[in-house]
Amino acid sequence: MLHLRQTVIVEGKYDKARLAAFIDANIITTDGFDIFRDRAKLQMIRALAARDGIVILTDSDHAGFRIRRHIAGAVPPEQVTHVYIPDMPGKERRKPKPGAEGLLGVEGIPDKILLEAFIRAGLDQQEAPLPPAYPVTNADLMELGLSGGENSRALRAALLKALGLPSHMGPKALLRTINALYSREDFFQFVQTLTEQG
Repeated sequence: MLHLRQTVIVEGKYDKARLAAFIDANIITTDGFDIFRDRAKLQMIRALAARDGIVILTDSDHAGFRIRRHIAGAVPPEQVTHVYIPDMPGKERRKPKPGAEGLLGVEGIPDKILLEAFIRAGLDQQEAPLPPAYPVTNADLMELGLSGGENSRALRAALLKALGLPSHMGPKALLRTINALYSREDFFQFVQTLTEQG
């Protein structure tokens, strides 16, 4: 298992699932070209990059490089590590036909080659990140009314807007991002301030 402090950014949910098998890190998706329209997600990526840096891993086709350039252009270069996969002809099992350029995407690349790509980028010498001493938990989100309650969706939407995070983010993604960006104390103080204002 490769442990990374940086947040890893990939294009889609199948890429994310593939990496989660051997990488311990916060992994987020661009949802393909949605990243060009989703200002809140780009703002979140900037915040994650400023805190611990980001790793960009996109497909090796033209579309993947467009997405990579867009994200890399939004944050300072010293906060970005690029991981590149080789051009490998083929198609993913779940797809009926190959992509436009006939190349495998991240989800179709063998684990060994993906791991080698991370090592080539210098991401094999990190110590495992220390988890927050007292992370924000699912129980905390429930206690605050942000998960599992009658009005949770509306409260979560208000919090996401106040934090400058994407409006479609679910409780699990919210929890991972909160713990990547804030200490428990800072988050609770922020929520208290938000509650007092609203």
